Amino acid sequence: MRFRVPNCFAFTAIVVASSPLLFAQPAEKPYFLHIVTGLVLAAPATMQAQRPPSDSLPVVGDSPTDAGPLATGLSPEFKKKDVSQVLRKVADWQLNRVQGKYTQDWTLAALYAGFVAVPEAVHGSTYQNAMQSMGSQFAWQLGARPEHADDHAIAQTYLALYEKNHDPAILSPTHERMDKLLQRTDDPLKPLWWWCDALFMGPPVLADLSKITGDHKYIDFMDREWWITSKLLYDPQQHLFSRDATFLNKHEANGAKLFWSRGNGWVLAALARVLQSMPGNYPDRPKYVEQFQQMAKAIAAIQGADGLWRPGLLDPGSYPLPEVSGSAFDTYAIAWGIRAGILDRKQYLPVVQKAWAGMLSHVYQDGRLGCIQPVGAAPDQFTATSSYVYGVGAFLLAGSEIYDLSSN
Repeated sequence: MRFRVPNCFAFTAIVVASSPLLFAQPAEKPYFLHIVTGLVLAAPATMQAQRPPSDSLPVVGDSPTDAGPLATGLSPEFKKKDVSQVLRKVADWQLNRVQGKYTQDWTLAALYAGFVAVPEAVHGSTYQNAMQSMGSQFAWQLGARPEHADDHAIAQTYLALYEKNHDPAILSPTHERMDKLLQRTDDPLKPLWWWCDALFMGPPVLADLSKITGDHKYIDFMDREWWITSKLLYDPQQHLFSRDATFLNKHEANGAKLFWSRGNGWVLAALARVLQSMPGNYPDRPKYVEQFQQMAKAIAAIQGADGLWRPGLLDPGSYPLPEVSGSAFDTYAIAWGIRAGILDRKQYLPVVQKAWAGMLSHVYQDGRLGCIQPVGAAPDQFTATSSYVYGVGAFLLAGSEIYDLSSN
């Protein structure tokens, strides 16, 4: 049963068969009550109930009946000029739609990360300058909820910009917020990152901040919390993550365990981003490399004939359309893994090549990127025209890595 939360309070109740985990819903599927045995007061209205659901913000995305013709003349070849053409086409279309309508929401934060990743040789300064304006607009502040990973995600872009110009005004708000987060006392019944998407939103910020400041306390905190979440949600046989504990015993129509494509894309991309900032001699680094390799192998093994992945990873027959946001996050991570020497180039480069060609088939003539599942928490149906900012961000991350893999 699901219903809207009253305006005066935000409630969420989640009871899991394996343990009495109780915690508030994050941005994907906001403000619903999952009623099993009770209600928990989650937060005052000023913090949650008054926040508009992410999928109600027009700037986040849409699914028009007619999006016009698909693009022609795009080459999937791994040549820098070809990759650059696609990146600029999609990035320009998306920037024109969001410029002047920025928010600190997690949906746009994923897009911002894609914008700042675009290489300088692909007119990257255009997108970086736009992100500089965005950050200045918010005075480099994070979202309102102090401990919520969705409201930390924007700091990944802030820190990327800080590393370019070292302006203390950019660093200070993130530094202060993470210092407060580190004062949190772990609650076994309430993990900090209790849904798998959170691993993309929060941990890279802490890893980046540790690299920037040289202080290991941030990455040590991240390391502890990562493995709390992994113990709860990671399937050691399938090498995939359940979206949250309510999905641990859910299954697809074909009987397979339910694993959400975008949810696992968030995690695989998070592993890539954390490893980029983690010192080579960090004690637990081998555990992250192992999990990254396990997930990459599992995901590569179920790649579709069209190069993409369906919303439900283990029941592709139930989903007629591929899902581009999860596919793009996977492509980004695997491409990075090849460049970093963590994944075998001979084995995984064909996976990236097929995925890139598959994604290009969903680019429209005007630059729209389609086949992106709207905001959700589980596999679902959608239209081929559906375009959402986080999927475009993932595509830009993937394309930026592929640009670096490409020849001149």
